[in-house]
Amino acid sequence: MMKLSVVVPCFNEEAVVERFDATTRAVLGNLPVEYEICYVDDGSTDATLARLRLLAERHPNATRYISFSRNFGKEAGMLAGLREATGEAVIIMDADLQHPPELIGRMLDLYELGHDQVIARRGRDGDKPLRSALSRAYYGAVNKWVDVELADGVGDFRLLSRPVVDALLALPEYNRFSKGLFSWIGFDTVTFDYRNAAREAGQTKWRFGTLLNYGMDGLVSFNNRPLRIAIWLGITLAALAACYAVWITVDAMSNGVTLPGYVTLVAIVVGLGGVQMVMLGLIGEYIGRIYYETKKRPHFLVKERSGVPGPPQDARIRAVREGKAI
Repeated sequence: MMKLSVVVPCFNEEAVVERFDATTRAVLGNLPVEYEICYVDDGSTDATLARLRLLAERHPNATRYISFSRNFGKEAGMLAGLREATGEAVIIMDADLQHPPELIGRMLDLYELGHDQVIARRGRDGDKPLRSALSRAYYGAVNKWVDVELADGVGDFRLLSRPVVDALLALPEYNRFSKGLFSWIGFDTVTFDYRNAAREAGQTKWRFGTLLNYGMDGLVSFNNRPLRIAIWLGITLAALAACYAVWITVDAMSNGVTLPGYVTLVAIVVGLGGVQMVMLGLIGEYIGRIYYETKKRPHFLVKERSGVPGPPQDARIRAVREGKAI
């Protein structure tokens, strides 16, 4: 019987993590697999960790968790979960039940057909029209730039074979953009669509600013074309400036010297200054990534893991057991 690992990054999911565990365990119990659920507490500030302790206590042979010393982000959470997973295949899921556990069986069927990556692509049902339009525009534009293909609606909900997991763990970069890494490593991949599910409880962690930064990560993580564009833009502006200087010289020789337009001069100076600031910011983005890579800091720090005693939290655990608010 094959062993399946389910990796679940969590951040402030106290309201839903027990419901997720019960639902997922019910699905896995009906499948012909041995399974483990690996939770990663990404520095939650609520009772998520206390609930994970209880889940590991109830199901000691099939549940493990690790808890970060602070919030390191979902990328670190997925990496930690992949390192913890011991199964022949690994499924990455969110704890908010927007990734339906009922799809695990379908993923396993496709895996048995020989696919190394089985990707669940969500539909856009229920999304706001503006968000859907912006998302489609972003993926349409970014795929013309990056060296890998980023598909709209494709996220972290996927099954990975052991060779794929080992390939991902062999990539040492500090600045990780998993959606691009999944595509970059290749392997035999299949995608199927599923209907978008509503979040069961709590609030989404994805705000507009977070999504904007995530989109920027995708743009600069897998190509250096923006830097090439900066070069060609500089050459173009220099050529235009040279042509303008020739035109001014010829005009002055033909018609005499006149007072140049103040508005035109200010517009040109401000416009070129803006372009320079954008280019400096772009170069700074790449340099910043190099800076973090050279430090070689760990992706995360673990303060507690299942099976290893952590700091005393008896009052919080009792409150969770008794169903009291914390």
